[in-house]
Amino acid sequence: MRALYWQRPTAAQQSAAGLCAEDFPAPEVGLWPENWPPIQLFLRISTQWRVGAGGAVGLDYNVLFHELDRAKLGDDAYDDLFAAIQLIEQTALEELYKE
Repeated sequence: MRALYWQRPTAAQQSAAGLCAEDFPAPEVGLWPENWPPIQLFLRISTQWRVGAGGAVGLDYNVLFHELDRAKLGDDAYDDLFAAIQLIEQTALEELYKE
């Protein structure tokens, strides 16, 4: 998840360290097949953040529940996918606000 929010250091940061953009290749990420459905769902709803005065505070769960309902999942699969999205959401927020 963190790879979605990875950013190369700015040109000023690179030059201050005596480095260039090529010194910061984008991370390669392996993904287990069972993690693909939560990632796909997150990517579909990733523009649906609730925003407060300080920025994003969490996903809009109305949109999330709509997508989960459309998938017509069994109770266990629904709960598992919801839990996975919450973990992705938490990680995304940590990355967005990382200093």
